[in-house]
Amino acid sequence: MKTHIAFFDTKPYDSASFDSHNKDFGFEFHYYESQLNKDNAVLAQGAEVVCAFVNATIDAKVINILAKNGVKLIALRCAGFNNVDLQAAKGKIKVVRVPAYSPYAVAEHTLALMLTLNRKTHKAYSRTREGNFALHGLMGFDMHGKTIGIIGTGKIAKILIKTLCAMGMNVLAYDIYPDCDFAKETGIQYTSLDEIYKKSDIISLHCPLTKETEHLINHDSIAKMKEGVMIINTGRGKLIDTHALIKGLKSKKIGSAGLDVYEEEAEYFYEDKSDFIMSDDMLARLLSFNNVIVTSHQAFFTKEALSNIAQTTLENIKDFVEEKPLVNEVKA
Repeated sequence: MKTHIAFFDTKPYDSASFDSHNKDFGFEFHYYESQLNKDNAVLAQGAEVVCAFVNATIDAKVINILAKNGVKLIALRCAGFNNVDLQAAKGKIKVVRVPAYSPYAVAEHTLALMLTLNRKTHKAYSRTREGNFALHGLMGFDMHGKTIGIIGTGKIAKILIKTLCAMGMNVLAYDIYPDCDFAKETGIQYTSLDEIYKKSDIISLHCPLTKETEHLINHDSIAKMKEGVMIINTGRGKLIDTHALIKGLKSKKIGSAGLDVYEEEAEYFYEDKSDFIMSDDMLARLLSFNNVIVTSHQAFFTKEALSNIAQTTLENIKDFVEEKPLVNEVKA
């Protein structure tokens, strides 16, 4: 019998990619557009595997419903797993993920946000289309020679760091597990968070979301930063306290912000809400700033990344079905 997989939060590009790769696996797919939660988890009845994405709510209630309906594996088609209650899953359902699908994609999007905010190309684009070719309000700064603080130095950050070093930037880094060989190779300096806050012209977040890193950027940390600092977040939305960010933008302590993630993004990101009045006051406030760019968690979104996500996810499932070691298993 074919292994039945229930996909949640699927868009046309997801199904096209997985259908293409499934030619080599032969699984049976059933796609659902809604995000996995306690109200629709029962739809997975009859499936051995559930495949979910970043904004799914996979808490104890959902896990119990899935387990009662015969689900044996949760296959996350993303790197993050902070939305899964691993303690509740322990002994009931195994959890696997895609640890790296395209670190280049996220690193390149991070750089794109920095360059766009600095040189204000988003403003110039709008102006010139209306026949306004004036330069006032478009002045940026040379990134060469400036200091950037990188918080978290995993695969994505390391690719970004090499690019920034090639641009002549001074890189300060923080990681609870510093890679001294990488620092020696690139010439970067590992330092404390306080030193990064104090000295950085730009701060970019690349650490995982944990209890320790939730709201890492808050009123206290922002107070330690340089006047006019640029903050970039292509990691997880809850790394930033949005209230504190808005206050910092209003006071001009924060000069600009590039956000590919937002702490309450689940209701909006990946959906077309253009016909509705925005009920999220904080998101609406962020979008009102002309020195803030919000993208819809799209940093990963390249052809190569979608292909890698599908391939790795299906390989994870194949290993589970064949009772092989799960190299990408996530445990409590």
